[in-house]
Amino acid sequence: MLNKNKYNSYFKILFLLLVCIFSLTACKSKTQEVSNQTVNLPQVSYKYDQDQVVDFKNRLITEDTARYEGLILSGKPFLVKPDTLPSSLFYDSGIHIDYPEDGVRGLYISGELIGDPNYVNYIINYIDNTDLNTVVVDFKDDYGQIIPANDSTDPLVQASTISSVDYKSILKQFEAHKIYPIARITSFKDNMLAENHPEFSFVDPNTNAVWQDANGASFINPFMPEVQNYVINVAKEAAKMGFKDIQFDYVRFPEGFFEIADTLQYELGDYASFVSDDPDKSGNERTRAINNFLNLASESLAPYGVNISADVFGYTTVAGDTYDVRGIGQNIGQIAENVDVVSAMIYPSHWGNGFFGLDYPDLYPYEVVDNYMYSEKMVFQNVQNKVTSRPWLQDFTDYSKPEGSFQVYGSEQVQAQINALAMNDIREYLLWNASGEYSTGVDYKVEKNKFGEVHVDQVPILDAYDETVTYSDNN
Repeated sequence: MLNKNKYNSYFKILFLLLVCIFSLTACKSKTQEVSNQTVNLPQVSYKYDQDQVVDFKNRLITEDTARYEGLILSGKPFLVKPDTLPSSLFYDSGIHIDYPEDGVRGLYISGELIGDPNYVNYIINYIDNTDLNTVVVDFKDDYGQIIPANDSTDPLVQASTISSVDYKSILKQFEAHKIYPIARITSFKDNMLAENHPEFSFVDPNTNAVWQDANGASFINPFMPEVQNYVINVAKEAAKMGFKDIQFDYVRFPEGFFEIADTLQYELGDYASFVSDDPDKSGNERTRAINNFLNLASESLAPYGVNISADVFGYTTVAGDTYDVRGIGQNIGQIAENVDVVSAMIYPSHWGNGFFGLDYPDLYPYEVVDNYMYSEKMVFQNVQNKVTSRPWLQDFTDYSKPEGSFQVYGSEQVQAQINALAMNDIREYLLWNASGEYSTGVDYKVEKNKFGEVHVDQVPILDAYDETVTYSDNN
């Protein structure tokens, strides 16, 4: 006879087994019931059609799209470089000349004239006795010649160096007189390198010769990294020598390039993907090449503590993003984001008849500058970079124009341009005269008073340069 406790234990076990069997049977039935049901999934609709997807992929290739849709960022830069950095952070050239406290006011000296000690002494004396404080000197001239001897290890730089002037000794003179030196570097207009290395230029397939414009000038190819690095290596030598500002002139493609680009042979390199048949985008590859060059130059020259400036056509500011402006690769707003200074060439003689509503702009130096500055202000108000406007002004007479459409330029016409800048709160400017014959009797430092008026002081009329007179450095 079974023990009562054992009996109860067996009964509990049996009961648990029966419960498990019933549970499993129920689960199986439920699973079968669920499996026999039809589940209605939500309908999926595509947000973008196939054409939009293809367009987006193409824009990804050309970096013409935002990464995050709907993401809103502050319009202000996240990081801002201080206005000044310790000099110990930069290369020491041995030439110590501070940036003019009241702004740059200067004139241009050609590579030929800088080699004339008598002329250099005259200019130093002239600056000492006026409110000018700066000189712009050819370092790499319009033909592509690099004027002074240098220590570059780049064989291309050495091959183009003519070593005709001792710039180091001249910079010492400028240092003694606190004259701010700017190195003008003719960037992509370069017969010398183009002739020695046609692969770096634009070639006419009909003649297999390097292409030249109507004036016989050849250009090197801004699309090529080798060319960009060459120009930057030249600039490094100027910085190492003691120049405090590197000015890139001819930082563009040839004038009218959009009309001949398809007839020439040249490398596009990484910029080929930016070529577009869209009339509103044609030439974007050229503006991108120029912008990238200036950005690379700014980064490469940062260790030398120099300012970076770029010369641009004044027309590019007024015309905006048009096909002919993109044709030379200059977009002043984009250029301004990559440099410290923009020097627009706003010579009254260079504007076509009727521009700014003026029948012959050369006859209206004040009005031309005043109208131009309005356009530039409109562009620069959308530039995030803290860029300085330092225009080129006309101190020469353009005798190539028809009689009645031009005037002889002297102190009156130069003063009018400077006054127009002052009325627009522009303190910096440069004077251009290729022959070095600058007007005298000009008040170079004009201020606008609290009433919005410009007052011109009477200044002594100094003697113009006379090559028969011997000038000395009176320091």
